[in-house]
Amino acid sequence: MTGSAEDAQRTPGRPTALLIDASLEAIRAAGGHAAGVYLRSRTPGLLRLSVLVGLPGPLFEPWWRLHVDSPFPVADAHRLGVEVVLANATETMRRYPQFAAGLPFQFGSLYVPVATDSTAYGVLTVLRPSAADATELLPERERLAGLAEELARQLRTVEDSALRWEGGPLCVRPPALRAPGRAGSFAWDPATGAVTLDDRLRGVLGATAEECAGSEQAFAEAVAPEGTQPLLAALRDTAAGRPPPLPLYLRGADGALRLVELWGSYDRPQDASGARAVHGVVLDPGPGAAADTAADLLPEGVFALDRLGTVVYANPRAAELLERPRPQLLGRPLWDAVPWLNQPACGDHLRGALLSPEPLHFHVGRPGAHADDPYDGDWLALSLHPGPDLLTCTVRPAHRVAEAPSGPPAEDAHGRAEVAAGPSMAPLYRPIVLAIALTEAVTARQVSAVVMRELLPAFGGRRLAIYLLQERHLFLAWESGFPPGFLAPFEGVGLDARLPGVETLTNGRPLFFDSMQQLMDAYPGIALDATEGARAFLPLIASGRPVGSCILGFDRPRSFSTEERSALTALAGLIAHAMEKAQRYESEAALARGLQQALLPRRLSGHPLLETAGRYLPATQGMEVGGDWYDVVAAGDGLALVIGDVQGHGVQAAATMGQLRTAVRAFALGDRPPDEVLSSTNRLLIDIDAGQFASCCYIRLDPVTGVAQAARAGHLPPLLRRPDGGTHVVHLPGGVVLGVDPQAQYPVTELVIDPGAVLALYTDGLVERPGGDIDDGIGGLRVALARSGAPLGRPGGQSLAKIADRLTATARHTADRPDDIALLLATRRSAPRRDA
Repeated sequence: MTGSAEDAQRTPGRPTALLIDASLEAIRAAGGHAAGVYLRSRTPGLLRLSVLVGLPGPLFEPWWRLHVDSPFPVADAHRLGVEVVLANATETMRRYPQFAAGLPFQFGSLYVPVATDSTAYGVLTVLRPSAADATELLPERERLAGLAEELARQLRTVEDSALRWEGGPLCVRPPALRAPGRAGSFAWDPATGAVTLDDRLRGVLGATAEECAGSEQAFAEAVAPEGTQPLLAALRDTAAGRPPPLPLYLRGADGALRLVELWGSYDRPQDASGARAVHGVVLDPGPGAAADTAADLLPEGVFALDRLGTVVYANPRAAELLERPRPQLLGRPLWDAVPWLNQPACGDHLRGALLSPEPLHFHVGRPGAHADDPYDGDWLALSLHPGPDLLTCTVRPAHRVAEAPSGPPAEDAHGRAEVAAGPSMAPLYRPIVLAIALTEAVTARQVSAVVMRELLPAFGGRRLAIYLLQERHLFLAWESGFPPGFLAPFEGVGLDARLPGVETLTNGRPLFFDSMQQLMDAYPGIALDATEGARAFLPLIASGRPVGSCILGFDRPRSFSTEERSALTALAGLIAHAMEKAQRYESEAALARGLQQALLPRRLSGHPLLETAGRYLPATQGMEVGGDWYDVVAAGDGLALVIGDVQGHGVQAAATMGQLRTAVRAFALGDRPPDEVLSSTNRLLIDIDAGQFASCCYIRLDPVTGVAQAARAGHLPPLLRRPDGGTHVVHLPGGVVLGVDPQAQYPVTELVIDPGAVLALYTDGLVERPGGDIDDGIGGLRVALARSGAPLGRPGGQSLAKIADRLTATARHTADRPDDIALLLATRRSAPRRDA
């Protein structure tokens, strides 16, 4: 089984093969058209889609990752450990309105937790045709429960780190056994060269079947006598773990099209050369080839997509209308082959066609000659006809915008000339597109950026200004497209000013001006940024309270249809709610940052023979504050080096961090052994907040002798740079994170820190990158520490503070840090020599 071109670079191992097999069986068991498995990620509380069968991953990217506390069926199934059955769209809307808003199509879905008595791995999910009610799906539920139970049993034998999914899903094409024509399967053993055919494939190949069992060369000649090399190369690549991302399109002896799909066998070990057995399917479309020939002659454009959105057929007229040669269409995802179709509206319709049984019809604007004007071209009418394995699509020219009349322009009720309506994207644009995008925006700037990215292109706007209300005055939060300095005189205007941006908020009614002349007539003397164009002023009102106003600018005169006015008014409500949430969020973030700064140590405990340096960098995404901390505490005649990371962000995480830091300091001042310090802190955390957990590393160091006793609670291992520059990871056995098991034990490891050596404690924000392996991040930090130079007191040495700055320099200049960072360095000085 092959994945998408993007994911084909990842060779599936045994865990992935188990997930793929379970998803394929789930489709069969539930009569579904798509299935997948969500797994836990390395980020606590986050589920990621690991495998998606039967749907194109890029079209469903908003659902690749879900928090376990989010209002979605996958999250409930995992968190509560129960099946979630949504028989139809009505049931989905009733129980999960946010999920239904994102996918408002006619389908049913089932979600079954993949878990044992002790471990919840994730969720097996299936999308299927609608049913009358949940009782109609009882047989399917039983079969899925059995599949999920068997999958969990198999995953118990897999190392936990292999089941922490990062990045996007592996997209898998479902077996097209329901397609017309004949199909058969085969297996090839690269060690012996033997090819085994099933009876169905023998029927497809006919008399040549007996000749091809001896070697792959004979098999290739029987399947594709006119061109064996592509098939032979694909067989060898698949045996080496690199299956082709798309089916092979080959020709039989009679010139008819044949499709060959290959995948490796991951349930058997590799042979001595490292090769694996190869399995495959040969599909002979039969009469479909004649149908393709007939469709080539149609005057209407026709093309077909498989379940992953790949173009598998296009007639010459479709290639002409889509302005792409046929070779550039076939075998590529539609949004890659025709980039100007990669827009929210088209994606929404494609999702609907893949999930619903009813045909869909819509219009799309084709780009014109002017690259800077996406609406300069003409229009195409597309129809999508869903099938079990293919989407059949038709495309033809359309005239969405009427030609301008040759006579004088018509006049409205006030004697003003009416402006011909420009191409409207409102019928194609669902408010859910903006709503989904806004769920990821948490600050006012992020909300504004989403509006500019999603809303402006949909309606053809070129200018955007968003004002927020503070103490009865409007202040600019975001602007784009206006001449430099034009908006400066409007900054901080009061609610008594006679300006459209103010009056739309005070009256609660949107204002639409089809031309700049209309705007000047309504507001004489108002400063204008252009002589041509149109403007829309939208009130931002949330929960009945004014939030601000939004201004949309258009370069050309245009009229706003009733449908567009309604859509823009509804979208303004979404923007207002997002802004209100962002303002609350930023207030909480400011409080949390202040709390955290107050809780972090102002001064580290010192010792004449020990130099320390600490650094803290807040995240630049999300709350911008978290629960990372570091500390150096006097512990008897030594010092305790501490670093920790509380789960989550915000005021709660910062508050918990403060409590833990205080507890660790108290236990350290009593000079308790490291294991007792962590055990006592663990029990305290469970008592004060049973839902919160934290990692921690605690090292008690005697600066005189260099002897250190270390204990670790689920935290990343320290690094040690020896005086000679060699740097290695200090592997400590450790225990589970704090806050989980009241009986947890934390073993102590003893090590010696030589004078001139540098010990580095850090949190995951410094070494973890989205989509990357954390071990690679730790390796990168190890190399950076090795190259950072010796500390003071050594030849060419530098202060530990400068070393800390060098290690955090890259993160400090990264604009989008998803997590906060803490770093603590320590180095011993040599004791002064005494004369005898």
